[in-house]
Amino acid sequence: MFMLSLSLKCWSCCGSSSTSSRAHTTYSASIFTRSRYSTCCFAKKSLKKSKREGPPEPYGGDLLDEKFVQNDTSFIPPTQNGNPIPSRNAVLQACILTSALIAAFGTLIRQVSHVASIEGLSVLDCSTEVSFGFEMWHLELITGLVVLISSSRYLLLKTWPDFTESSEAANTQVLSSLQPLDYIVVAFLPGISEELLFRGAVLPLLGMNWQSIGVAAFIFGVLHIGNGRKYSFAIWATFVGLAYGYATVLSSSLAVPMASHAVNNLIGGLLWKYTSKQK
Repeated sequence: MFMLSLSLKCWSCCGSSSTSSRAHTTYSASIFTRSRYSTCCFAKKSLKKSKREGPPEPYGGDLLDEKFVQNDTSFIPPTQNGNPIPSRNAVLQACILTSALIAAFGTLIRQVSHVASIEGLSVLDCSTEVSFGFEMWHLELITGLVVLISSSRYLLLKTWPDFTESSEAANTQVLSSLQPLDYIVVAFLPGISEELLFRGAVLPLLGMNWQSIGVAAFIFGVLHIGNGRKYSFAIWATFVGLAYGYATVLSSSLAVPMASHAVNNLIGGLLWKYTSKQK
């Protein structure tokens, strides 16, 4: 979900800028309104108020009244102004768009390698090396990957503070505004598209061996750095990439890493939602 987070980060920056502009406009409008109101009242009622109520209130004395405080967003805590949580629509749109782009890039690589292989070039045909075939024994492999990765994530969240902080930052930004059924979308679309690119295109293009598994996993891990996620999260993503890569070489099927990745994403999201309610 690395590109999803990047898109949301850009959205947050745009949202912060628009909020600042609105705050400045509100402040200016309030000053202008108060100034005009005070001037008119002074011109018309200064003599009466000077006799009955004493001297007029100094200019600008009402700038801190209740309406002004409510309209000025500079009084909002810096954490809310600096890093707002994206709306549900923004998250879903970013997820669909980035997943489509990743899947398109992976499909393009597979098609180009296929054509190059037919033309006699020394390029491995990705679509032949890793197909979408499925056999019953793949279910055992998928189950094993889900148990391994989900249990490892849970243990790391309990024992590695830096990883816990990175996971919390990413999950808070992506999952906070979502409805329960939305978790399926943000779990399955990135899981399927990312596996199509990394295990369905990059891995077979480099060769179906341990060296290629490591290179694809390393790239996968590095791209998970940023937007609150530290090197600990990249190490975790690299480990996950190694597991998915090995399963891909073992099964020669994209169905295995795709299903495992999607289910693990869903379990991770639901685990975060459950634990965040307990805090």
